[in-house]
Formats: sequence, C-alpha cells, structure tokens
Amino acid sequence: MENFNQLLAADMASVDQVIRNKLHSEVVLVNQVAEYIVNSGGKRLRPALVVLSAHAFNYTGEHHHELAAVVEFIHTATLLHDDVVDESGLRRGRETANALFGNAASVLVGDFLYSRAFQMMVEVGSMRVMQTLADATNVIAEGEVLQLLNCNDADVDAENYMRVIHYKTAKLFEAAMRLGAILAKTSSEDEAAAATYGMHLGTAFQLIDDVLDYSADEAATGKHLGDDLAEGKPTLPLIYAMQHGTAQQAAVVRSAIEEGDVGKFADVLKIIHDTGALDFTRLQAMREVELACAAIKGLPASKYKTCLMELAHFAATRQH
Repeated sequence: MENFNQLLAADMASVDQVIRNKLHSEVVLVNQVAEYIVNSGGKRLRPALVVLSAHAFNYTGEHHHELAAVVEFIHTATLLHDDVVDESGLRRGRETANALFGNAASVLVGDFLYSRAFQMMVEVGSMRVMQTLADATNVIAEGEVLQLLNCNDADVDAENYMRVIHYKTAKLFEAAMRLGAILAKTSSEDEAAAATYGMHLGTAFQLIDDVLDYSADEAATGKHLGDDLAEGKPTLPLIYAMQHGTAQQAAVVRSAIEEGDVGKFADVLKIIHDTGALDFTRLQAMREVELACAAIKGLPASKYKTCLMELAHFAATRQH
C-alpha cells in the first residue's frame, strides 16, 4: 500500500479537493453529516480505481478526479444507508453517523450524496459515464435488498451469497474501473477487461471482509468481531462451516444465523476454525485475485498496471 499511496498522492489530493468543494450545502446538517462520514478514514479504494484505470489507459484530462469523487459519494451514501439498516453503532473505530446524528439525518444525507453524485456525472457530459453509474447504483440497491432478504436465513447457499457480493460490493469496483477506460476512449475489449478486473477485485475484497469478521484485530478494523453474526448474515465462512461440519456443528451455526445470536460467537468461531472455513474463504479470494490480474494481463506495461496487480494481491492478503 505504500507504493499505492505514493503513486496516487497528487491525484488523490485533487480528488479530496473535489470532494470538499462538492460537499458544500446551504443546509448545515447536510455539511456536518457528510463531512463526518467522508472524512472518517476510509481507504478510498474505489475512487483510486478510477484514477488508476484512467492512467493505465493513458487518459490526459481531468474528469477522472471528478468521477473518482462521484464514486466516493455513491459509496458513502451506501454506507450511510447500510448502517441504518444494520443498526450499526461503529465503523472504522468511530461512531456511525446514524449513532451520532440519528437515522433520519443519515438516510436523508445519503440521498443528498446520491443526488449530488448524479449532478456531477451529468457535468462530465458523457452518456456512457451516466449509463455506467446509473446501472451500478441500481444494481447496488438490488444487492442491498437481496442481503436484507438473506438475513437470518441459514439456507442461503454459496451461489446466492456470491450474487449478493457481486451486486452489493463488486459492482461499484467494476464501475470505477470501467469509468477510467471510458474516459480514455479505449476499445470495447479494454473496457471489458478493466470492468472484469474491478468485479473480481471487489469480490475478493468482500470475501476478506467476511474473513476479518471472524479473525481480525478489532482495533485495526474499527468494528466489533461478530457483527455479521449479530445481524444474521450468512456469509461464506458460515455457509462452508455448515456444509463441512458435523450435524451438531451445522445446527449450532444454523441457530446462530437464524437468531442473530452473537452470544454463540465463541462456539461458532471454534466451528469455523475446526472446519477450515476461513482458509477456504481466503482461497476463494485469492482465486478472484488471479482472475482479476488475468483480465488486465494484456494492458501495456506501466507503473499503474503494476499498482493494479499489487492492489489485487493486497485485497486478498490484508489483515484490516
């Protein structure tokens, strides 16, 4: 990540300036909530992908900074809404906006960020850009609903869970990479390659998030272990544990999912380790990384392509 941060320092400073400029509202509460969540220490991976993709395809304009900010606004809006739906109180080691400002303010400011994002994408003046972001936003919303339907359902299988990941998380990674290619006016093949990389990267990233909910250092991740279990989310480690554990172990995990019973976290954690569920999920993440890297193998050699390759491996090996 050190190479990543150094390479993109100037670009991300420009993106942050766009974010600060476009956050402004005449409504004080909008400013307060939006600034709190945008400045809460996120990795900025999704906007960085717009920048990396644009540079990898030799784009020379400045719209990549604006679209990177758009992607960050869309992501931030989903976080605001997510935390309300999940009744989360902690994100990245800080109180969530809904805990601090209330659910109503969080939902409405999320709506403000969505609408501001669409104002900004119109200013770029590209129908392909608008189509990509409109489609992505719609699919993300579908993913949120799918995840809601899956909560407390221990019968969700790996295929259905992966569908949620592709919709809810990977779609914005995919769109971010596609945007850079669109700006650079690449071939349809290169645009598809960029999008494929983004989809597999986002999938790997979410799979490792699933792992970290059962293995991370809470101080490093800024969230409580077992949050997914408390919300009744049947993530891949749980699905694998039920499929490969004993009947008794499967029953314990099933009950914990159906009841959202974090009190069973210690028992579930032991079952996850005993069945090798975390190792399996990490392996799946690494396979996604391999597919991501294969997708952009044909790109011309550059420091930006190298950074994309390194970023993919970071996504599957990170500890926070």
